[in-house]
Amino acid sequence: MTIKIIGVGKLKEKYFRAAIAEYAKRLSRFTKFEIVEVPDEKAPEKLSQAQMDQVMAVEGERILAKIKPKEYVIALAIKGKERPSEVFAKELADLSTYGHSDITFVIGGSLGLSPEVLQRADDQLSFGRLTMPHQLMRVVLSEQIYRAFMINEGSPYHK
Repeated sequence: MTIKIIGVGKLKEKYFRAAIAEYAKRLSRFTKFEIVEVPDEKAPEKLSQAQMDQVMAVEGERILAKIKPKEYVIALAIKGKERPSEVFAKELADLSTYGHSDITFVIGGSLGLSPEVLQRADDQLSFGRLTMPHQLMRVVLSEQIYRAFMINEGSPYHK
């Protein structure tokens, strides 16, 4: 199984990079794990809706260029489906069982994901209605992926 996270923007903070590196190391016993960064589009504070749509479209094209046709894509979106960790773990296990060995998670930039990326997604996942920096979301998602593998292994990590 290969798990990839595509994120908009660079992970600049050392503490976020260290956390991702730790989860990547832990995940290496279960799966090939990679983070792919695509450049964010510079956007001033106040944008019209058309300008916001343009920023999301450019970022969306960059994201879509990193997705292969065979990949099962899960977009992180506020309007996505919320799941408890145990359900998320079962879904990951089921995907692998039913032939989806390449799973890609997508985290958008500050404006979210373009309609084209959401349309390409096979599923949408929400971590609730809270807004988080996309750098922190990479850490949270990495931890939840690791937790899913530990749940599926029957490890006490989850408790």
